[in-house]
Amino acid sequence: SQLFEDLKDIKVLFVGAGEMIELVVTHFAAKQPKAMAIANRSLERGEKLASRFGAEVMRLADLPDRLHEFDAVISCTASTLPLIGLGAVERALKKRKHRPMFMVDLAVPRDIEPEVKALEDVYLYTVDDLASVVQAGQAQRQAAVAEAEVIIDAGVQSFSHWLGQRDVVPLIQQLQTQADAWREAEVARARKLLAKGADPEAVLDALAKGLTQKMLHGALAELRSADPAHRELTMQTVQRLFLRQER
Repeated sequence: SQLFEDLKDIKVLFVGAGEMIELVVTHFAAKQPKAMAIANRSLERGEKLASRFGAEVMRLADLPDRLHEFDAVISCTASTLPLIGLGAVERALKKRKHRPMFMVDLAVPRDIEPEVKALEDVYLYTVDDLASVVQAGQAQRQAAVAEAEVIIDAGVQSFSHWLGQRDVVPLIQQLQTQADAWREAEVARARKLLAKGADPEAVLDALAKGLTQKMLHGALAELRSADPAHRELTMQTVQRLFLRQER
């Protein structure tokens, strides 16, 4: 995403059709690139994976002639020899008029010749580079945690302000303690998910939903279990507390 401003404008080539490539294709498909193609030694297996994501399938033998068509190339096969050589990439760059190419080699041994990394218009990453990429991502995840804490604190403060208008100090303190416990639990859960590499936006969404469910659980439980004789009063109380109109 740092190399290409909009992933919807790029063409992506996946070399291989194993479990790792399947995971990567799933990730890229969610970004809706302009086009995707899968090159595999077994056309049948390649076609099976390609059909799931609306991708084109091609033969490995066609790689040298078609490499220039793609802005991003991700490779992970069981080949014992490189499938993409320096010469093939140089020819592809010439046909592309040296528009940059993003390449990821997840194979061991490598699918892409190491010399390709020296080319000026190629950004090649291997499994050896992934550790540093993951470390860089840690900083972003920590930033997401901080953002989540700000969101929760803002909600708790708003709730506390509303409670402050009531003359029931002991109850206010109990509610404040409960709200703080909810916040700490949700933040701890978010930290664990982010540490595992979960998408920060999805974690924030789950965090907000979790906090909302906790806040509404008591009211919903009361509504469901209220005695018929007192149901109207319960409904009025819940409505007054949770459905107040903003002025």
